[in-house]
Amino acid sequence: MASKPNNKPLIQNKPATTPAKPATTAKAPVANKTAAKPVAPVAAKPAAKPVLKTAAAPKKASGTPAIKVVNKVATAPAKDKADKDKPKTNKVKMERDSFTMPKEEYAQIATLKKRLEALDKPVKKSELLRAGLKLLSAMDDAALKATLASIPVIKTGRPKK
Repeated sequence: MASKPNNKPLIQNKPATTPAKPATTAKAPVANKTAAKPVAPVAAKPAAKPVLKTAAAPKKASGTPAIKVVNKVATAPAKDKADKDKPKTNKVKMERDSFTMPKEEYAQIATLKKRLEALDKPVKKSELLRAGLKLLSAMDDAALKATLASIPVIKTGRPKK
C-alpha cells in the first residue's frame, strides 16, 4: 500500500530548528503575545436538528401509489416520570442444584402438576418444590420433626446404570 501524502500546510513563522524540551516539564506561558499571529475566533456551530424530508417518487404506470421516502434521525425513547418514580427491584439470585429421589415420589410431582393444571393453575416443578419448602418452614418444630421422621433416608448420588 502506498502511504498517503502529507497535506498539512507548512507554518512559515516557525524557526527551522527548535530545541528539544524534556517531556516532564510543563509549558510556560508565552510572555510576548503581540508577536504571534492573531487568530480569528471560531464560532461554535449550533447542533443540527433532526429534519424530516419527504420526497415523492413518480407514480408507476401500474397504478401503485407513490412511495414516500422519509429520513429520520434515530433517537432513544423518552422515559416517563412514572418509570423514574418506581423503585428498582434487585434481581433474585438463582441457585441450580441436583438431587436424588425415589421414582414414586418423583411421579407425585407429575401428578400434582396435572392436578393443578385441571384447576387452571399450571405450575413448574421448581414452583412445587418451593411451595413444599414454604410449608415445611411454616411448621412448628414438633410437626417438622414428625414429618421428616416419616421420610425414609436414601443413598445420595447418581444411580448406577
